[in-house]
Amino acid sequence: MEFVIKISQFLLSLSLLIVLHELGHFIPAKAFKTRVEKFYLFFDVKYSLFKKKIGETVYGIGWLPLGGYVKISGMIDESMDKEQMAQPPQPWEFRSKPSWQRLIIMLGGVTVNFILAYVIYVFISFAYGDIDITSSSVKDGYMVTNPILKDLGIKTGDKVIAINDEEIETVSQIRRKIISAEKLTILSGSETKEVVLPEDFLGQFSSSESKSFFSLRYPFILEKIPDTSINASAGLQPKDVIVSLNGKSLKYYDQYDAIMDSLTATHKTIDVGILRDGQQLTKTLKVEDGKFEIKAGGDLNDLERLGYYDIVKTDYTFWESFGAGLLKFKDQVASYGEQLKKIFNPKTGAYKGVGGFKAIYDVFPDTWSWQDFWALTAFLSIMLGVLNLLPIPALDGGHVMFLLYEMISGRKPSEKFLERAQMVGFFILIALVLFANGNDIFKALFK
Repeated sequence: MEFVIKISQFLLSLSLLIVLHELGHFIPAKAFKTRVEKFYLFFDVKYSLFKKKIGETVYGIGWLPLGGYVKISGMIDESMDKEQMAQPPQPWEFRSKPSWQRLIIMLGGVTVNFILAYVIYVFISFAYGDIDITSSSVKDGYMVTNPILKDLGIKTGDKVIAINDEEIETVSQIRRKIISAEKLTILSGSETKEVVLPEDFLGQFSSSESKSFFSLRYPFILEKIPDTSINASAGLQPKDVIVSLNGKSLKYYDQYDAIMDSLTATHKTIDVGILRDGQQLTKTLKVEDGKFEIKAGGDLNDLERLGYYDIVKTDYTFWESFGAGLLKFKDQVASYGEQLKKIFNPKTGAYKGVGGFKAIYDVFPDTWSWQDFWALTAFLSIMLGVLNLLPIPALDGGHVMFLLYEMISGRKPSEKFLERAQMVGFFILIALVLFANGNDIFKALFK
């Protein structure tokens, strides 16, 4: 069932982005009376799952889910239709249109991607508002499990107070700023120290099995008591909070293993302090292999209920959501731009984290959440827009590059040159796709 939920979100998001991106090319092309021969979701290599011709355009769904396309008459694109290009230019063809119209057609796809992302962020702001946690309320620091951070001398209980000398005010800022981090200011106990990150920090992180940085410390909140558990009949309930073990205080779940190790060598049962609906209870639980055989969980609502952190909720009016959405959009574009800079700098090793379709599939949660779905779709829309602007001939950015050259110099590149450039760009694009998806396969096989 989890697979069905993840793959459904993945395919729905991908299909929505592809259709709207191609629609961004299709609409201005039709507005400028340019013939569009095909409009396809996914690629129809030798075969189509569905196709129907309406007017001069064939609409269809291909079988290869690696993207989509619109085939515009008189345009040198991935179809490499040399036979058509060998004919005299026709008024309805792309190559016969003024350069400014061709530029608008080529920029239409990424424009829609950016507009879509912004609209989604506006909608998310209005529908859900913002939820964050103040950094000042994180009194006992964060949970640190990543071996890379541990090797730098950072441990559970340490607190991030600044990144690149910029003070951290909310927990969410850590996730956003860690991508471009070069230096962390850490509060460890009463000592403040500077931790300089290695240049290949992101590369090390990409190669690490642990994908966490600084996580909130949660109490031991019972999520589930399996029927097969040795404590199934102990009268425990979901949302019970374990606060002590044989009188030893247990404030955070990350303290559980250490306390249990000190107790289970001599104890087969343990008196457990339980907090339930504001009341203190004591239960005697059986221990097997150092565990209670109960599952821990918890979410932000639990943290707010228990008063562990100061959770700030911000609601927006319809008009305020436009400004809030713009801030989210700008922050995400800037963050993704930082990631690309790192990826194209071999010294950072960030290229090791580049992933393909498996990596995109993995970011979707295994439970359906419309808020998460739309947030991820907005991010992927920005990613698709930025990547399509790269000056690679097979991408929109490559066409834009040649069009700008034409508009500035007044000279149009020859069709033969554009054909060769398109072929080179196509091989570069294939190499990038193989590299990204190869990374996915490598991680799946060797990690």
